[in-house]
Amino acid sequence: MNSSGTTVAMRKWHFTLHLQEPLTSEQSDTLDGLDSFNDGRMSLVEGPGWAKFTCIFEGATLTAAVAEALSLFRDFPGPLVRSVELRPIALEANDMATPAVVPAPPPVEAAFPGVS
Repeated sequence: MNSSGTTVAMRKWHFTLHLQEPLTSEQSDTLDGLDSFNDGRMSLVEGPGWAKFTCIFEGATLTAAVAEALSLFRDFPGPLVRSVELRPIALEANDMATPAVVPAPPPVEAAFPGVS
């Protein structure tokens, strides 16, 4: 509820947190033991020389959802988040794709036949 006594709608927000550098093996071991990173809201994706977390967090605003995701890094010292990304598909999922912001991307099934 907000201060006026009305209920604030919670939405699921999709975004990506890019890390400054890949995780070390020690950081990966620590991450495996942190329940807050293993509850389904964040997924680690790694490649040669990079790491990122794809995120789906609930919140009244995108800012609140990102802030909650970033707050989890207090329990996981070491990795630094370099940037937050909203890809076109995330803009569509977040109901933020408008002609004034960014043209709406084609539906996933149109861009990738056979994928839904």
